[in-house]
Amino acid sequence: MSGHFEIHVSDVERAKTFYSGLFGWNFNTMPGGEEVDYHLIEGDHIGSGKGLTGGMMRRMGDAPSPGSPVRGGTMTFEVADCDDSYAWALSNGGSEALPPQDYPGVGRCAYVEDGEGNIVGMITPATGES
Repeated sequence: MSGHFEIHVSDVERAKTFYSGLFGWNFNTMPGGEEVDYHLIEGDHIGSGKGLTGGMMRRMGDAPSPGSPVRGGTMTFEVADCDDSYAWALSNGGSEALPPQDYPGVGRCAYVEDGEGNIVGMITPATGES
């Protein structure tokens, strides 16, 4: 099964900087997507033949208020060190949604708001999990 996700943001350049720093992603303007400011995401597990692609686009309306309930799907991505990534996010425009916690047999997971009205998760799988 393959899938595609999209992140809707008000400030595309700010969000590109945030996600590049958090997950090491690169962004390329999609041919024909200039009018809606649509950018294809490239990075580990995305667009790498593993069945997942992603895009980021300019939000077509008002952003949700910070701290409001989840306003759509959440995305969670594997990181080398959940605590380090969480700290980086908080120091670079993100805010706490759920601090790092251990989940037995699953791994260490945390969620942050990305400063654009989205909640994104990160997980360091338990040893032997990925």
